[in-house]
Amino acid sequence: MMLIDIHEPGQTPLPHQGGASVGIDLGTTNSLVAISNQGIREVVSDKQGNVLLPSIVAYEGGKIIVGQEAIEKKGAIRSVKRLMGRGVADIKKIVEDLPFKIVDDENKAIVRIDVDGKKLTAIEVSAEILKTLKKRAEDALENEVDRAVITVPAYFDDAARQATKDAARLAGLEVMRLVNEPTAAALAYGLDNEAEGIYAIYDLGGGTFDVSMLRMEKGVFQVLATGGDTALGGDDFDNIIARYFIAEYGFDNKDFNALVTIAKKAKECLSDNDRFETEYKGSNISINVEKFNQLIEPLVLETIDIIQNVLVDSRVHRDVIKGVVLVGGSTRVPLVRKKVEAFLGIAPLTDVDPDKVVAIGAAVQAESLSQGSNSLLLDVTPLSLGIETMGGLTEVIIPRNTPIPASVSQKYTTFKDNQTGLKVHVVQGEREMVFQNRSLADFDLMGIPPMAAGSAVIEVTFTIDADGLLTVSAREETTGVEQEIQVKPSYGLATEEVETMLRESMEHAREDITARLLAESRIEAEVAINGVLSALEKDGDLLEDGYKATIDQQIERVKQLQQGQDRDELDYEVGQLDKICTDFAQMRMDRAVKQFIAGNTVEDIEEKVDF
Repeated sequence: MMLIDIHEPGQTPLPHQGGASVGIDLGTTNSLVAISNQGIREVVSDKQGNVLLPSIVAYEGGKIIVGQEAIEKKGAIRSVKRLMGRGVADIKKIVEDLPFKIVDDENKAIVRIDVDGKKLTAIEVSAEILKTLKKRAEDALENEVDRAVITVPAYFDDAARQATKDAARLAGLEVMRLVNEPTAAALAYGLDNEAEGIYAIYDLGGGTFDVSMLRMEKGVFQVLATGGDTALGGDDFDNIIARYFIAEYGFDNKDFNALVTIAKKAKECLSDNDRFETEYKGSNISINVEKFNQLIEPLVLETIDIIQNVLVDSRVHRDVIKGVVLVGGSTRVPLVRKKVEAFLGIAPLTDVDPDKVVAIGAAVQAESLSQGSNSLLLDVTPLSLGIETMGGLTEVIIPRNTPIPASVSQKYTTFKDNQTGLKVHVVQGEREMVFQNRSLADFDLMGIPPMAAGSAVIEVTFTIDADGLLTVSAREETTGVEQEIQVKPSYGLATEEVETMLRESMEHAREDITARLLAESRIEAEVAINGVLSALEKDGDLLEDGYKATIDQQIERVKQLQQGQDRDELDYEVGQLDKICTDFAQMRMDRAVKQFIAGNTVEDIEEKVDF
């Protein structure tokens, strides 16, 4: 039996007095802070009028420098968001792309950055960015800021979300709620209280692309499905233009990085003009909008394919979509907007700056949580969550794209007689076998009373709160003994790993099912063997030597086939074992009846069986 219960966000604070609350977009490249009060929404700027704070931190002579001033500093830490919730083994896959040194210590689960001999975590570095945003908001409000709604990518796992909350705590901020970035973008348009229907959120940033499908109905704001590509974004537009310049004007490949900088300017120029022209190394180089569109069109069409896949996952037809919200600076490219409108048949909403939309949405949610709101936000979990069952099988308890917050319970039982303990192994992923998925945590439920196999009832409950953090509990119903664990893996799940898991689950679907069916047959064989061995131990004296030898031989035959790959033959031989034991089962039944009758009168028997 499976029970699903959708909860109101239970971890968010009630309205209370004290410092002000803000919305924060803690980004990979840039970060922003915004405020919302009585319908007035504003992204807070610094004293120079800049709303974007580069997510860069430098440590120089005991001084901490954050933002624009840190860009040119030696050893400045950039893109620290990529490290949130990750372990050393994960970082080694991308270490060559990082402009700073990672401490290579396998004994440390949390990644640390070497800054002049000082070992800093991504949490500490992110806290400096948050402190700067907090100070910026306090200067603007002339009031203390102690609470915030912070946005995270939809694919952030438990570890990355927890790391974000820890960074906020270091910065002196109470996290009222973590909100997925596509959800925040929709909130910025007031979809939480002004609209009904289905909306698409199209988020094309510098390095990644995400799309989410959301439904608004009677105050419930639900993410139906999400998808994306971590290797597709505005940076790819820049790179393809730079390569065009090299091919067209005969520059050396060593000029690539310099030409990428020029390409960025060309991309921005061509969003409003028909032609871009500049000088580089004594040569006049140019590109017109027609050529630019020709170069980037294949990349834009890739985003359209992803939209199509998310429509399938969400079971939504594009004709019913009421609006498209654009997020990310790369959505300023006219061809992007044109292709999105052509595919979905509706003009994108463009009245909110795509760079600011996420921060504004976070501010709207912060205001709602501080002053009260009738809306309920339901995000989704990007990957399935489950436990390991007998035979190394994955039993999914919360499927991917399940709305959160949510609580799901599933009942299980023991496999062996007199089993007094049960290991609960929590995994994440889309594959059929446990070893193919990501291990998150495990714990032991002890104190189960000795019973026959299958008699105990253990209820396992997965609860995901409004911030996307998972708690798993297990309870044995007879004794009430219970264990619980908040899943906080020591390292996180990278966004690209999430997408790899989803892709592999589709590519290997047929072989995964085959492997699962074989594992299930092996389990059924084990149950059959254990049943016969238990019967032989109790009533083996009923058998003649020849009959018992036949049963023993068949048991050995089944055991041999358990080690092989032929599921059909294994199932057949298990069936043969059942047939061979038919007469034995009848003998056991006859003995049980005789023992029941012995010493009882007819009246006693009639009373006992209640004729």
